[in-house]
Amino acid sequence: MNDSFDSSSKDRPPQMSPEALKKKKLWRNLFILNLCITIFLIGLYWLPVKLEQMGGFLDSSSINEKKGGPSRKFGGAQTATAINPNLLPTSTIVIDATNEEQWTYFDFSRGKQVKIHDPSSLEWDLAFRRGKIISNGGATNKFGKAGLIDLGEVSFDAVESVPLKDFIPDKSTRTQTENPVLVQWYKYNYITHKLTARKNVYVMRTSDGKFAKIQFLSFYCADKQPGCIQMKYAYQDEGTKSFLKDNSGSFTSTTVATNPVISGS
Repeated sequence: MNDSFDSSSKDRPPQMSPEALKKKKLWRNLFILNLCITIFLIGLYWLPVKLEQMGGFLDSSSINEKKGGPSRKFGGAQTATAINPNLLPTSTIVIDATNEEQWTYFDFSRGKQVKIHDPSSLEWDLAFRRGKIISNGGATNKFGKAGLIDLGEVSFDAVESVPLKDFIPDKSTRTQTENPVLVQWYKYNYITHKLTARKNVYVMRTSDGKFAKIQFLSFYCADKQPGCIQMKYAYQDEGTKSFLKDNSGSFTSTTVATNPVISGS
């Protein structure tokens, strides 16, 4: 009997001490905690990315556009027919602002990027350098008349005339000049470090005192490189404050290039 009892006792697994059980429980809890934190961090990064991708797709001007952003055909604009037949035609252009050191200039009267040798001239209206946009007026150029008005998130086609508000020119800061209206034309995602164009519509007085309404659409090229700023606009070349056709029913905007290339002024 004693031998049998001793033999069965030897076959039993050794019991863990209370300290060992406590330590095992602690390690198990730490493992579960680390697992939960990892899943939370993955979700915190992944979910905003997916939401941003979905939002960008739904907010795009056309769901038939090539995936990855606008193609890198720079320089000139393409015109589309407005929903309201009484509105001036709406043009869309992709500005090559990929250079971090040099400005890219755009002129509404020619509907394209232009090479400027003298920034104090009136041959340009907006200048782009990656995410920064300035206008030809105020502190940037004392000879230019450019200024902007932020209308907020309104329908682009609903803007039929220049509002009775003061145009804001470029201002001087400690290090550079900027237009307060265009400083935050985009939203910045601190998690993904991506820029998304706001839906705001802007009315601009050009360098020579004419008018345009503008909306920025995107910031990234087809290859996901930053600096391809897609912008749509309607330009009133007669200097009136109306974005509608004239009384004869004809359009008052200029003809724009359909095969854009970077060209000189």
